[in-house]
Amino acid sequence: MVALSDNLKINSARLWDSIGEMAKIGPGIAGGNNRQTLTDEDGEGRSLFRKWCEEAKCVVGIDQMGNMFAAREGTDPNALPVFVGSHLDTQPTGGKYDGVLGTLAALEIVRTLNDLNIKTRRPIAVVNWTNEEGTRFAPAMLASGVFAGVYDQDWAYERKDADGKLFGEELKRIGWLGGEKTGDRKLHAFFELHIEQGPILEAENVDIGVVTHGQGLSWTQVTVRGQESHTGSTPMAMRRNAGLGMARILQLVDEIALGHAPHAVGAAGHIDVHPNSRNVIPGVVVFTVDFRSPELSVIEDMERRLEKGGKEICESMGLEIEFEKVGGFDPVEFDSGCVAAVRNAAERLGYSHRELISGAGHDACWINRVAPTAMIMCPCEGGLSHNEAENISQEWASAGANVLFHAAVETAEIVT
Repeated sequence: MVALSDNLKINSARLWDSIGEMAKIGPGIAGGNNRQTLTDEDGEGRSLFRKWCEEAKCVVGIDQMGNMFAAREGTDPNALPVFVGSHLDTQPTGGKYDGVLGTLAALEIVRTLNDLNIKTRRPIAVVNWTNEEGTRFAPAMLASGVFAGVYDQDWAYERKDADGKLFGEELKRIGWLGGEKTGDRKLHAFFELHIEQGPILEAENVDIGVVTHGQGLSWTQVTVRGQESHTGSTPMAMRRNAGLGMARILQLVDEIALGHAPHAVGAAGHIDVHPNSRNVIPGVVVFTVDFRSPELSVIEDMERRLEKGGKEICESMGLEIEFEKVGGFDPVEFDSGCVAAVRNAAERLGYSHRELISGAGHDACWINRVAPTAMIMCPCEGGLSHNEAENISQEWASAGANVLFHAAVETAEIVT
């Protein structure tokens, strides 16, 4: 690969302005965004993105999952492209940078190459993956998963939202069902820039996270059954309190994760209590335990300990318990060559950097199955994300975009 000069950088002001313009679509109620996948707001954001890509002289293609590919041609018509991008959909109370930074920084690469009249041997394709968040249609990273062969497309089309609307029908409704067969596009490599969604880089005053691994994830839905009864008239010794059983299991979850410190984590994020009345002892609770680790053996151990310990807790309390695996994926090790390209770019540009393990799932985790892949992270204030108060600085965004620019363009091979 031919190295770019360290004085070649993206247009920071233009990138920041583009992020601000995209944030005007699907505004939240507290300064963030609500641009959930396949909503009208998602469609509006896609239209603006396509307009920008076409203005940058890219050819925009759309596949049958709504994934968008904006390609800048290379000089070698037979060379596989370098994909760069992320996603534009948000959580219901999402921030302005999660996913959007990576997608628009990828577009800024193309704009900068055009400004400087730099040609690459390989094409560069800016990508917007559909339904990364999974907040409306589970699971997360759905369309990149179909692209990588993890999920069947017909199965994906049948995913329902809370109102019973189907993914496939909503994709048609907003007008973003493309004609390309999903996964037919082949690629040489993929790079994704993302905010950290964690506190490490900011706390250590580090500019760039060089992501070497992605944590594996396990979601287990746990149902605990006891007996509903009056909170005031049921003697303590005669209660079959499903809520108390859940509390003890959640304490166990914390102990299990701490037993695999420092990289393993665990908690329950989704909890339903029935009948959820002030003066009724819970008869049924349903909650999902989220375990994550960069090591598959650790995840498997945590799952075993949850099931064994949960059964023991419930047996001692006269409760019934059921376990159902409802989601997950194995840990990811990103491509050493792509990771090296990111690290070398950070060093050449004079940015401080450190290795990171991503605690969240990203489209890069699935694309890593079909092509060499790496991720770059920039700091995030307080590690706060999936929240309207999510915030980054323009300087952080620019540093991440510059590293992305150098790593992706060198991989695409500059034509001198």
